[in-house]
Amino acid sequence: MSDSPNLLEVRGLSVHYPGRAKWFFQKAEPKKAVDNISFIVPKGKTIGLVGESGSGKTTTGRAVVKLAPLTTGQILYQGVDIGALSNAEFLPWRKKIQMIFQDPYNSLNPRADILSILSEPLEIHFPQMTRADREARCAELLRSVQLPAEHLRRHPHEFSGGQRQRIGIARALAVQPELIICDEPVSALDVSVQAEVVNLLQDLQEQLGLTYLFIAHDLAVVEHVSDQILVMSKGQIVEQGTPAEILGNPREAYTKTLLAAVPRF
Repeated sequence: MSDSPNLLEVRGLSVHYPGRAKWFFQKAEPKKAVDNISFIVPKGKTIGLVGESGSGKTTTGRAVVKLAPLTTGQILYQGVDIGALSNAEFLPWRKKIQMIFQDPYNSLNPRADILSILSEPLEIHFPQMTRADREARCAELLRSVQLPAEHLRRHPHEFSGGQRQRIGIARALAVQPELIICDEPVSALDVSVQAEVVNLLQDLQEQLGLTYLFIAHDLAVVEHVSDQILVMSKGQIVEQGTPAEILGNPREAYTKTLLAAVPRF
């Protein structure tokens, strides 16, 4: 492994999907969801990835955790090209890289109670743990996201959207990851709850030394959490810089359009 301060380095990443020809004899052009992008994520930092729907930002995050197929490029985690690993070879790395999904309603199994949901990754990655150990760990995880341990026996439908997202965060934390891909973690929540969840993520980062790739379409949220911001459009990174640079002096017309959509009070 590398001793580089960069936990993650993406080089020339492309994710192309088969296209559909308009005419029978016409050659189908591939859909370039992500097209030859490169960026780094330093250890302990938050890199914001912002863009409108369809810009390729979510596909980028999913590619990092092998939920989207790479067409070309490298994904280096501590110097190891995890993008070239098979699913079986990648399994040990899943402890290091976890994902928080956008939709807190569909990302949790509605038939399972919270204890089962939080126990599943522990059973996979820590098979030596006893049932009592797992339950104690799950209670600890709930408390870490500011929910009572008594909620372990409840089911997802018994919680609000904000509470479900906290459970999703707890599930991501279960295996003690180093890097978390936050895929629009607050966009499905009420505005009144968004700040609470963002503040929780920042507190957990400080307490646990986490590194985030924070994906969002809202520049205001990304500005609040990020050390660096990457702006994506049509599968490519069109601008990058510090929050002050991106919001104070955007160079690209696309970035200015995103900035104009930020509510001003």
